[in-house]
Parts: sequence; structure tokens; C-alpha cells
Amino acid sequence: MNKAPQEKPGFNTKATQLPRQLIAAVFTPFTRRYDVNLKTIDRYAEFLAKQGVAGVFVCGTTGEGLSLTIRERFDVAERWVRVCGDQMRVFIHVGNECQKDACALAAHAQEIGAGAIATIGPNFFKPRNLEELVDHSTAIAAAAPGLPFYYYHIPAMTGLPYRMINFLTLAAGRIPTLAGIKFTHEDLMDFGLCSQFKRGRFDMVFGRDEILLSALALGARKAIGSTYNFFAPGYLKITKAFEEGDLASAREEQLYAMKMIQILCRYGSIPAGKAIMAMRGIDCGPVRPPLTLSTSQAGELKRDLEAINFFDHVNTLRKR
Repeated sequence: MNKAPQEKPGFNTKATQLPRQLIAAVFTPFTRRYDVNLKTIDRYAEFLAKQGVAGVFVCGTTGEGLSLTIRERFDVAERWVRVCGDQMRVFIHVGNECQKDACALAAHAQEIGAGAIATIGPNFFKPRNLEELVDHSTAIAAAAPGLPFYYYHIPAMTGLPYRMINFLTLAAGRIPTLAGIKFTHEDLMDFGLCSQFKRGRFDMVFGRDEILLSALALGARKAIGSTYNFFAPGYLKITKAFEEGDLASAREEQLYAMKMIQILCRYGSIPAGKAIMAMRGIDCGPVRPPLTLSTSQAGELKRDLEAINFFDHVNTLRKR
């Protein structure tokens, strides 16, 4: 792929001016011994580009970022930035329980030419209030003053319950590089309020694949998700049908995605997602403990997907 440096968008580009884009929350490839397998990333990036994906979100939840060492996260980030070049925008997740390490990851992301950084809040020693969460985010953003900063809202994993409209209200005047929020939550009222905050100044990136259509109705222009790795054509069909006013087709494809995700949840979304990538020709290896997926479970997963004609369906979508 083209390895030219990426251009950085302005920090306050209005979401309403951006085209609708899918960003894959990428898996971290491992060997059978659980070592990071950087070589796979080259073919992986080519695969995603051909699926119509516009960017990648690296070392997040799907990428098992908190199961990697800091050195491994540096290496994975460097490889994605080098391979993607100017073809796909690279978001680097830098969140960590240790703020000092998170700042080091942020500074490294800027040094290697990433497109943006994002961070979750601490989830062991949790911020006691929104003020502490904004203070924590401000310190990490300041470590990469040349990159757009996104707060990564995923309360199902972090246990941080704060409403993002309140986060934006407090953080807007304190984080100069605040670009938006990766919003992985079902609170659509909060998402809608954030999308319209300061006339759409902030980039609200939706993170629940199973209800993407609902977010589109509320103004979403970008979405980050794990199932965009292997089912991007289906979601592109949803966005296209929505833009054309064909809600029946958009609902039909969204329902199909829900059924697919329902299957993944039986086996664990990350282990199942990695298994599907292997079925589609990109072997990302196993998940790191404590996550697991046995060989027999992978076989059951494949049979369940075949029962809804998943592989035929996605291949048909790609040809359209």
C-alpha cells in the first residue's frame, strides 16, 4: 500500500461536513504462542482497504490492547501506521491504567505519524467524578499536542457511567485537541445531544455495530466497530440505503447484522471475530488468555454462521 505520510484533519472539523465512514477496530494478530505477529498486518490492511474500510482503530478493546505490553503496543502501532500510509486513517488507542504509560503511548503515536489518539478512562482506580476524568484525559491529550484526541466511552467495560454531553461541556474548553468521542454505548439520547453540541463541532464516532442505523438517524458520520473487519460490505449497504432514503433495505441489512452479532456473542465477540477473520483468509491467530475459543467451538461458530448463509451473503454484497 502507499506509505506516504498521512495528512491530519483540523481538530474541530464539523462532523456534518465529513463523509460517512467505517473504521475497523482491528484485532491484534498473534502466533500460536501468543506473540505479536506483525507480518500479518500487511495483508490485513490490504484486505480492509478492499472491503471499503476508511480507517483502523488500533489496540482498543477488539485489539486486546490492555493485554499487550507497552513495547508490543509501540510495535503494533508503528506497523499499522507504516502499512496504511495515506490509504486509511490510523486511530491509536493509548488508554492504560497507568497514566504515565498512557502519556508515553500518546507521545509515541504522534512521533510515528498516527492520525489520532483515543483513550478510555481508568477502570480499576476509577475517577470519582467527571472532573477527575477530564483531568486524566487532559494529561494524556497534552502528551500528543499535534494529534486530534478522542475520549473512548465504553461504560460496559470501564464501569464509568458519566454522560458524554457533560464530558463535552466540561472538556471543550480544557482540551485544545479534543476532536470527539468514540461512543460505544446504547444511550442514544446522550449520543444525539453530543452530535448537536456546539452545532456539531465534535466528531461523534459510533461504536455499537448492532444499532448503527439508529445512530445514522441521529447524525452519525463515522462508526468504529469490530464486525467491520469482516462484514464491512453489509454496513456499507446500510449507510448507502439510509442515504438514499431506502429505509426498508437499511432495516433488513441491520437486522441481518444483529443476527450475526447474536451468534458472535454466544462464543465471545473477540474470540469469535478472530475466528471469522481466519475463515475469511486473514489468520489473526488466537486470543490471549484469559480469553479462549476451542477448536470445537470454532467449528460450531462456523456452522452457526453457515446456517444464516453468512459467507455467501457477504460475498454477494462484495460483488455489488
